[in-house]
Amino acid sequence: MLETLPLYFTFLGVSVALLAVAVTLYMLITPYREVALIREGNSAAAVSLGGTVIGMAIALFSIASGTYAIVDLLLWGAVALVCQLGVFAIVCLKLPGFRQGIEQDRLGYGITLGAFSIAMGILNAGALSI
Repeated sequence: MLETLPLYFTFLGVSVALLAVAVTLYMLITPYREVALIREGNSAAAVSLGGTVIGMAIALFSIASGTYAIVDLLLWGAVALVCQLGVFAIVCLKLPGFRQGIEQDRLGYGITLGAFSIAMGILNAGALSI
């Protein structure tokens, strides 16, 4: 059992790093500043970002549980991020005034994006388990 400990720490470290990079890129692409809004008490921003983080974590879990190759984790993690960005783009297109909705703390906007982000993570996990 202890012989797999280095592999565990490698996968955990790479997964955490991938999650951090994905969330950072996601926040750079969105038209509003999630962290600043969350610090101001904006629940819509917190829920939408939280859903994206959970969705990415679900996808990364699925990838890590199905491979021993770090390269697979990196490549499929990138695919998962593209999918999360796609969800963001679609929700923005379907909900007029999305940026303003988040900035004005309209919780419905945050819940909608958060829910679709989690759903995408689950769908990614299922697709990656083949």
